[in-house]
Amino acid sequence: MGKIVKRSDKLAFFGVLDAEGNVSYHRMKGFNEIATQKGPIEYSRQYVDQEFEQSDVVGYSPSISYSFDQFIDNVVHEDLVTIAEHELVGEEAVRSIVMVDLSHKEADGSCPAVKRDFSVICDSEGNAMEAYTYSGTLKVKGEKVFGLANSQDNWETCSFTTQ
Repeated sequence: MGKIVKRSDKLAFFGVLDAEGNVSYHRMKGFNEIATQKGPIEYSRQYVDQEFEQSDVVGYSPSISYSFDQFIDNVVHEDLVTIAEHELVGEEAVRSIVMVDLSHKEADGSCPAVKRDFSVICDSEGNAMEAYTYSGTLKVKGEKVFGLANSQDNWETCSFTTQ
C-alpha cells in the first residue's frame, strides 16, 4: 500500500481582487470546512422491454461548502465577509479558486492545480460561541482550467499557469 494523501496536502487558494482589478491567490487559512460536492446530473429512464431503470451521468454541477472562524488581517476572510455583509450579487460575488495538490510536487517545486470560477453563496454567520464564524457555498460558475501552481512564500500565496 502506498503513502496516504493527507487533507493538508490539498490546499485551496482564493482569488482576491486588488484596487487595480488584479487577482492574487491567497491560501484559505482558518477554514474548518472546504468540502467539494460533485453534484452529478443524471439522465434516468426505463425502457418498456426492461424491468430496471438505467442512469447515465450527463454533467456535473460542483459546489464547495465552506466554513471559517473569522481572523483579523486575513484577506480571504475580509473578502468573504464583505460579500456577506454587503450582500453582493452577480459578478460582484464571483471569485476564482485554485485547488493545489501538494502530494504530487514536481522537481521544480510546482504542483498540479485546477482553477475554476465560483459564485459565493453566503449562508450564515455567528453560529458558534467560541469564535465568530461564516459559512456558505461556492457554486460553479465556469469550466475547470488545469495547470500548475508555484509559490515563493511556502504556499501562503500561489501563482497559476495554464498547462
